[in-house]
Amino acid sequence: MNELIQHLLVALCLMLIIEGMLPFLYPQRWRNLVVRLAQISNHNMRALGLASMLLGLFLLLLVR
Repeated sequence: MNELIQHLLVALCLMLIIEGMLPFLYPQRWRNLVVRLAQISNHNMRALGLASMLLGLFLLLLVR
């Protein structure tokens, strides 16, 4: 169980590093992207979220 928690924490840390790269490197582009994302309908946002989760799952299966 400790190994699972450690892997989850590593994954969380990597996600935070990757998520922080764009705002750090391109703050104005990031701000523009956030404004555009706020204008997307809930239906389309859910579709994007689902596609992202499925892509992540598929890539995880390929890697493992």
